[in-house]
Amino acid sequence: MTPLQTYFPLAIAFIVAGALAALLVGAAALLGPRRPSAVKAAPFECGSDPIGSARERFGVKFYMVALLFIVFDVEAVFVYPWAVLLRDLGWSGYIAMAFFAFTLVIGLAYVWKKGALEMETD
Repeated sequence: MTPLQTYFPLAIAFIVAGALAALLVGAAALLGPRRPSAVKAAPFECGSDPIGSARERFGVKFYMVALLFIVFDVEAVFVYPWAVLLRDLGWSGYIAMAFFAFTLVIGLAYVWKKGALEMETD
């Protein structure tokens, strides 16, 4: 048995999946209803009609909230394995995570004091 023969079942699976995808897309294009209308051609955004230009600028606070979300999401990625291994890490692991959490709390307090978490509704 050659080394390439072990990949033969995988190649068959890829070919079958590709053929099935092409078949389903082709069948939908041939058999699907075609009733174009002005309502269907209009842009639709979250249940409301679009107002203004698509080139509108966003406020900096929008990006601040997005960055804060990413920071606290990354924090959750670090906290979970730490919590699982807390007993093995001992006090040194606890102090390291306390320093990490304290740094994040200081950053959150700074952002909160600057007013970056307050959204104005127009």
